[in-house]
Amino acid sequence: MDMVLKGKVALVTGAGRDVGRDIALSLAAEGAAVAVNYNGSREKAAAVVADIEKAGGKAIAYKANVANFAEVNDMVSKIVADFGGLNIVVNNAGVALRNRFSDTTQDEWKKQIDVCLYGALHVCRATAPHLEKSGDGRIIALVGDSSRVGESGLSIVAAARGGVIALMKSLARELGRVGTTANTISLGLVETPHDIAWVNANREKLTKLYPLRRLGFSSDIAPMVTLLASKHGSWITGQTISINGGFSMV
Repeated sequence: MDMVLKGKVALVTGAGRDVGRDIALSLAAEGAAVAVNYNGSREKAAAVVADIEKAGGKAIAYKANVANFAEVNDMVSKIVADFGGLNIVVNNAGVALRNRFSDTTQDEWKKQIDVCLYGALHVCRATAPHLEKSGDGRIIALVGDSSRVGESGLSIVAAARGGVIALMKSLARELGRVGTTANTISLGLVETPHDIAWVNANREKLTKLYPLRRLGFSSDIAPMVTLLASKHGSWITGQTISINGGFSMV
């Protein structure tokens, strides 16, 4: 693609590291100005902004806990004031606590549901009027494949993200009349630094679950987000698209 997002403004939640970082860089490389959201990764978010600016793009970091609607609403107001509008929203922020369901606690439920489900609700509610005003809004949510097919040890985050899939489908129907698309990208296991010890300890067993015999990388995800965010994705909405190395095929 060739600067297909020039003049667009994108918000990427949880953009300071891992998949969110690569998404922010990919959108910026296609010409979008990027609002880099973070909660606890201030230095990493600043590094993403610096990388985008070094490449000739425009980006600003914004701190907000997506689980807190007031913070999200304030962040969105600042983004619109700074950039003059908002066209693209990528709901990437999340938290997953692996545990057997019978051993989970209500605190674990709340932490995951607050960030993964309420976080998406907060961001979509705060940004929807601005996306509608743009006339060509894009909402893209990232979830784990456990949300579609279930996974032992991830029941709570799967339930929360399952709600996000339903939210995207509903918003696709409701906001389509004003030109806004809403889609979900469902991911297999993507290698990131924060869980590398667990991945390495279980790598042989994990890779056997994937026909391609490898786990994912952030670079496998960002191109699809960029496609859906662009004009080339203007007739794709209400879909759940799997990028999972064949982990599931339904």
